Amino acid sequence: MQQYIVDELRGNEIERIIAYLKRSCEKSALDNLFWLELPDDILTPLQYEHRDCRPFCIGIEVAEDKVIFEMLVRSRQKLRCSCISYASNQQRQFILNFADTLLKESDIKA
Repeated sequence: MQQYIVDELRGNEIERIIAYLKRSCEKSALDNLFWLELPDDILTPLQYEHRDCRPFCIGIEVAEDKVIFEMLVRSRQKLRCSCISYASNQQRQFILNFADTLLKESDIKA
């Protein structure tokens, strides 16, 4: 799995990250897993065509001392489809920008 990981975080930093994610993302049914929805204007042509697979999201997992951003763009409607793929360059940049903003807004100097 391709991922972007920010590790060596302290407990109070993890708490601030979780608070930010609760405000900015959708909480999943699993503990400490959040969904970040990708905007329509950065979907690949295939993802854009697959309206019945929307919304497209990436998973963000918060562990004891790290936060993990998946680079797999998933459909929230289907488990398997040809539109599910690793992030394009534009999607990857969106994810990294979100991670940078999360760290800045959570006052984490990583």
